[in-house]
Amino acid sequence: MSQKPKLTVAFCDYKAAKFAVMNWHYSKAMPTPPLIKIGVWENGVFIGCVLFGRGANKNLGRFVGLGDTEVCELVRVALSNHLSTVSKIISICIKLLKKKSPKLRLIVSYADRNQSHDGVIYQAGNWVYNGETPNSYLYKDKNGRLWHQRQVSKSGYKPQYGEIRAVPKIDDCEKILQLSKHRYLYPLDRAMRKQIEPLAKPYPKRADG
Repeated sequence: MSQKPKLTVAFCDYKAAKFAVMNWHYSKAMPTPPLIKIGVWENGVFIGCVLFGRGANKNLGRFVGLGDTEVCELVRVALSNHLSTVSKIISICIKLLKKKSPKLRLIVSYADRNQSHDGVIYQAGNWVYNGETPNSYLYKDKNGRLWHQRQVSKSGYKPQYGEIRAVPKIDDCEKILQLSKHRYLYPLDRAMRKQIEPLAKPYPKRADG
């Protein structure tokens, strides 16, 4: 029987988080700050990170009456080869998150069906499944880079971070339909769990069976 690895989970810096995302996450893109960055080590070797942030949805917690400081999104799980289960790693990360941000009441995360993800790691962690998001689009520019629909415009300019910035023009991009994503919720207190229980739906089955 193989020996269990020594698992270490602790806050890490931006450089380490970016290395993990660029090397071990399919998006190859860092989410928009602010971020809570938690690194993961096995037997002293850095194997990745878990990132929490505000996400792209400005109304992330409005459906349950939460403000910006009460809800966050699990925006990246970027891991190399590992022996520990992802659900165990995320569970420890959530404990660190709660200590650092005690006002948080809910975590939201999405399983991307376009990457054949159905949310097994969330199901293993007893997250509440809340159904699918609406379909969306990505826009591919002439260089092959993919942009979210909130990152493009008809004019080629859009307000971002309080200033007008140049963005790809919609007419210059290829519009690519994206499948809906599975949405999972993790309450951080008993009252929130009781509040979201009526929103729960049966877990989706694995795509391969």
